Amino acid sequence: MSGGFTEAAFIKKLADLNNSSQSIQTLSLWLIHHRKHYTSVVKIWLRELMKAKDSRKLTFMHLANDVIQNSRKKGPEYGQEFGTLLKKAFEHMSQCDEKTKNGLDRVLTIWHDRSIYSAVQIMEFKRALLLGKDGPPIKKQKTEKEQKQVTVEVDGTLETHVHLSPHTPPGDPPEPEELVKAIQDLESNIASSDEKAREKIANLPKELSDVSEITKIEDRETAAKLNVQVTNAALLLSQYNTRLSNEMEHRKKVVVMMRDFLHAQDELLAQAERSLEEYQDTLSKIYAVRQELQNHVRNLPDLTQLPNVTHGLAPLPSAENLFMP
Repeated sequence: MSGGFTEAAFIKKLADLNNSSQSIQTLSLWLIHHRKHYTSVVKIWLRELMKAKDSRKLTFMHLANDVIQNSRKKGPEYGQEFGTLLKKAFEHMSQCDEKTKNGLDRVLTIWHDRSIYSAVQIMEFKRALLLGKDGPPIKKQKTEKEQKQVTVEVDGTLETHVHLSPHTPPGDPPEPEELVKAIQDLESNIASSDEKAREKIANLPKELSDVSEITKIEDRETAAKLNVQVTNAALLLSQYNTRLSNEMEHRKKVVVMMRDFLHAQDELLAQAERSLEEYQDTLSKIYAVRQELQNHVRNLPDLTQLPNVTHGLAPLPSAENLFMP
């Protein structure tokens, strides 16, 4: 999926969004790919929804619906984050025309049938859509469990609903720019390819690594000189080993990033292939309808070849003839 996530890029894509399935699915896939930005995405979505024309608000909701449903297998963060702001969105759209409200009601029905949100949440959304912000609120009572549970009264019956804390899923794919930078950083500082350092280590005197050479020392001056050489060699090796260790950790990090990135690309490819199959099937059906229409048209009579309906008929009498005795 090309292009990193920025607020400006998302706003531009929302401005270009239309109500076609292809437009909605393309932007939905882009948002799912950048799902680690889910908090910003949902806030921007709500802000732009409120600024959009009434005729485009349903399209925004169709986008949210596509993202919520198609991201469920990757993690619950989008569904949970949208769930915190959807009531406000429905309150805002309570002033829309009946056609838009009917479309929103169909979305809520789908969410209820597929258990996208709980019955309590669906009821909150419907009430917000029907009554707007000034409608009577649903009674809620917070518990002591870090406010993660809420008790609501529905038709005289208390029901408990648990709000899960949103979290960023593990194995989140990196942005293309992040992966490229990580590879470039690795290439620019590869200790294992540092020929100068390796040459220095290879040219260290033999006596620095052979304990038996110590017995050949006959005076303090030679011992002191060897001690300086050993200290310098130990420092050189320690620094080089640290660089090798850092390189190894960096390589592991890049491997994980590449694995997650390729996994995300495989998923996007599979989704694109499924979409292509669906569109090809739709195209085949359209071709079949067109062929059937052409066959039907060929069997229809050619009106241009029919004789004039007035041919062979007596001419109409004039007004004078009508009143002659």
